Amino acid sequence: MSPDRAVLERAIERGEEEGGSVEFKERLTKDLHAREGRFESLAAQLRHRVLSGEGEATYVVGVTDDGGITGIAPDAFSESMDVLSLLAEEAGAHIEDVETWGVDDGGATPTDGQSPASRSAERGIVGVATVREGSVMEDDEHIVVGTAGHVDHGKSTLVGSLVTGEPDDGEGGTRSFLDVQPHEVERGLSADLSYGVYGFDDDGDAIRMDNPHRKSDRARVVEEATRLVSFVDTVGHEPWLRTTIRGLVGQKLDYGLLTVAADDGPTKTTREHLGILLATELPTIVAITKADLVDDERVADVEREVERLLREVDKTPLRVERHGVDVAIEEISETVVPVVTTSAVTKDGLDALDEFFERLPKTAGAEADDFTMYVDRSYSVTGVGAVASGTIKSGTVEAGDELLLGPMQDGSFREVEVRSIEMHYHRVDEARAGRIVGIALKGVAEADIERGMVLLPADTDPEPVREFEAEVMVLNHPTRIGDGYEPVVHLETVSEAAAFYPDDGQLLPGDNGTTRVRFKFRSYFVEEGQKFVFREGRSKGVGKVVDVTPTS
Repeated sequence: MSPDRAVLERAIERGEEEGGSVEFKERLTKDLHAREGRFESLAAQLRHRVLSGEGEATYVVGVTDDGGITGIAPDAFSESMDVLSLLAEEAGAHIEDVETWGVDDGGATPTDGQSPASRSAERGIVGVATVREGSVMEDDEHIVVGTAGHVDHGKSTLVGSLVTGEPDDGEGGTRSFLDVQPHEVERGLSADLSYGVYGFDDDGDAIRMDNPHRKSDRARVVEEATRLVSFVDTVGHEPWLRTTIRGLVGQKLDYGLLTVAADDGPTKTTREHLGILLATELPTIVAITKADLVDDERVADVEREVERLLREVDKTPLRVERHGVDVAIEEISETVVPVVTTSAVTKDGLDALDEFFERLPKTAGAEADDFTMYVDRSYSVTGVGAVASGTIKSGTVEAGDELLLGPMQDGSFREVEVRSIEMHYHRVDEARAGRIVGIALKGVAEADIERGMVLLPADTDPEPVREFEAEVMVLNHPTRIGDGYEPVVHLETVSEAAAFYPDDGQLLPGDNGTTRVRFKFRSYFVEEGQKFVFREGRSKGVGKVVDVTPTS
């Protein structure tokens, strides 16, 4: 018997009992169970189950009153979860986790990893929903930090120690807490694009993960914290710089965290990552890591190297050990970069980083604007359907909202409906700008969703853009850039080859100029003022969209 199946078997074995925490439902429908009178009664029933379970109830959906497994269609299961979410909210609770199994003639089998043939043989699905006391976290306080740094410079290890509060074993042990496996994404409605998450309560005390490998542990942090910190994954290896650019440009980040190892010092990749962070005008903190591996003289040498590197790009370094955290929080900006020396082994400097992340103001606002979210990835979840995940760029989104998704290959936008929203395995009814979320969509197949598409309000009339005019700065190029030069443009989550046509016929290394940019294969949703990075081999530069209706 698989562990997944055991969860279902235990719930059915416990059964429905008066005064128990388990409830069986064949299905829940909006027409029947969400209507006035019935809704209040079911919410009271759910509250009773939660209290009986000392804050946690188990709802088995797709079974008869006596626990017989029947299974229901995926659409019916999704509607049931929507109704259960409304009931939970009414009862001052929330859905923490949902596990599903396919039902065929042989009984219930886990849905993960099934082939299309086996799925087609199913009569339906059955699911177990864990409902926990407490409403979902408010969106008032949530900062998103993009991490960067050369491979083996301790980026993942440092963040692992921050989110767990545990010192590293000197072998990078805490790094394993942050590895997001592909099957974790496929298992449920999750938008866990980030390395990790931790938070702080009203008193400023840290709320950390006991076991980051457990989905429920991440959900607990989201539930209990009044201020949340998410870390967005980037890659330290040079061959995957494109992935790093996507992580730093394609997300709605508030701050950057650049790591530099004390035993190695700044490298070419360090300079690359710093350039991307600063080119996107992201306030950044530099953490010198692995201070336990070297003597004080070497630490001082690396601190001076970092300061020289920052001054070379017209930034002012601010040593936290010298000036204090209060001054650093007040001064951090696009031009002032705090520098803190740390060790994940001894935990030196981690208190300063905690204080930074507990007190730094959110910078990526734009909540008053219309809802906008660029799709970073998509996947399909049994019983839920197509899921688009990414970081909300502006505005708010709620379950039930009608949106537009596109542009499609032909430039059109498709009408879709928000089934549900989740963040770090925690289901929410609403999410705002800066949130990393997974949005389950009705009206589109997962195969039709692509990275670089955008979700917008249904009452807008977006125009797809094939070419635009931009102001660019060439950071590095061996010769000159002329008409037809074809780098890859990274704009929001778009990564697409594009041809450049400079106004003056050419651009030289170090030049600032204006150019027409034309996507090679298709159109995207592009707005004036958006920043982007372009790269081709060792050549790279940054740009800003100034006109989306250029004339040839």
